[in-house]
Amino acid sequence: MASAVIDIVQAGPLVTVQDGGRPRLMRYGVPASGPMDRGSFAIANAALGNADGAAGIEVSVGGLALECMEGSVTIALAGGGFRVTLGGHEHPSWIVAELKAGMRLTIRPGLWGSWTYLAFAGRLDAKPWLGSASTHGPSGFGGGRLMAGQRITIADAERRPARIGELDCPVSARPRHTVKVVLGPQDRFFAPETIETLLSQPFTLTDAYDRMGVRLAGPSLRPDAVLDMPSEPIARGSIQVSGDGVPAVLLADHQTTGGYPKIATIISGHLDGFAQLRSRAQVAFSAMSPQAAVEATRTRRLSQARFLARLRGD
Repeated sequence: MASAVIDIVQAGPLVTVQDGGRPRLMRYGVPASGPMDRGSFAIANAALGNADGAAGIEVSVGGLALECMEGSVTIALAGGGFRVTLGGHEHPSWIVAELKAGMRLTIRPGLWGSWTYLAFAGRLDAKPWLGSASTHGPSGFGGGRLMAGQRITIADAERRPARIGELDCPVSARPRHTVKVVLGPQDRFFAPETIETLLSQPFTLTDAYDRMGVRLAGPSLRPDAVLDMPSEPIARGSIQVSGDGVPAVLLADHQTTGGYPKIATIISGHLDGFAQLRSRAQVAFSAMSPQAAVEATRTRRLSQARFLARLRGD
């Protein structure tokens, strides 16, 4: 099969190659990484009929511009409400289209969202690390951060004209300003009034925001205990609080262990919507029981699986 050769004209910070991630390695100190918005990433691949977790490009609000130098390939975009220009024409931010030799694709931040995903009908040639092309941001291991002047290749590039057209953007893909959490696992380190503050007061995402996590500004959540807990495994979505009472939400490249208390954990079904919030956006937290969180997650995954199957044409 033919290949498509693409030059990177411009790439902002945190524009990286990502695939489904590298699970089951946290015990060895290796973060799972993968996309910040896993739902939109899956939709972009499903819209092309790709295998689950096929490598693509995660685009931050720094934007991306690339030019196809040779060949042609069908592409899909899904994620935030970004501004998309292809071949000199404006396009919707959720779309399947064809990228041909001589065409330039630009992706710029639009009205909403922090991340969007570019998938290819072919195999993005990217260097794997520990069985995955996902880029671990702090180290750069994996497929890597994209930079101007770089050339990438899409092996076995295909044109899939039957799939070209606009994609429906589900409501669940939008930024989520109220997110559900399960309290703990160290809520015992906090006074009842501090828990109430978490669940009743708004917080603001700061500019201290990358793929590891985002620090929040707002009322203090200072622990009401000596911080003598041993380091323990950390889950994605944990709201970790430092000794000065400043919370941070841990995201795709989070450390595998830590010794600060986690006051609550964002449920997995709300993490994508949280990740699409931009710096300086407000967010509020609402508690639910672990049992309700499990039921909500199962319901969401079933609904998402049906949606992806329809996109793939299963």
